[in-house]
Amino acid sequence: MILRRSHPVSIRMPQFWRRRPALAVLLALGAGLVVCERGFGLLKHQDDYTRYHNQVFEVARVVDGDTVDIDVADRQDPITRVRLWGVDAPEAAGSSEGGMHFGAEASDFARRSLRGQSVRVVLAPHKSRGKYGRLLGYIILESSGEMFNEVLLREGYAYADWRFDHPYKRQFRALEQRARRRGAGLWAEAGLDQMPAWRQRMERGQE
Repeated sequence: MILRRSHPVSIRMPQFWRRRPALAVLLALGAGLVVCERGFGLLKHQDDYTRYHNQVFEVARVVDGDTVDIDVADRQDPITRVRLWGVDAPEAAGSSEGGMHFGAEASDFARRSLRGQSVRVVLAPHKSRGKYGRLLGYIILESSGEMFNEVLLREGYAYADWRFDHPYKRQFRALEQRARRRGAGLWAEAGLDQMPAWRQRMERGQE
């Protein structure tokens, strides 16, 4: 959205910048690049929102407890990789971080629950991609209407990810707390040393 001013803004540079024209030009170019980069990011988000949000796809592959591939092309890739937003399932053996407590169980549960299923992808309002280029989303099982991100937390197959803000952050934390009190899934034996590194840091910070 372009904000229009009621009065024109003076383009006369202050005395300081008139004495340093090269610096003024460099700063202006830098500001222009920042605006272009933000605009490009907004366009990418809008494209993702049009292409994926509230659309139904088949699950092509379950990568691990919190990552799935859906059967729609993502630019040059024949599939789109979706990272379930707001949850962090423990890594299974063979991952770059190595196997973690309850990682195999979380991956097996995701495969049993999602393989061959139709899912509805829901994107957060202001962020559609993570730093690795994966789509960030909530997935809804068409067969039951349940959000799988919530199922993972409720059954104790994932941690609520506190690191980033998102619309369901408070709700996800409440689901995790209930699963933890029940000793569901990974919480039956999860000690601090068995948690992901980020979660250990946060837990220690709360002590």
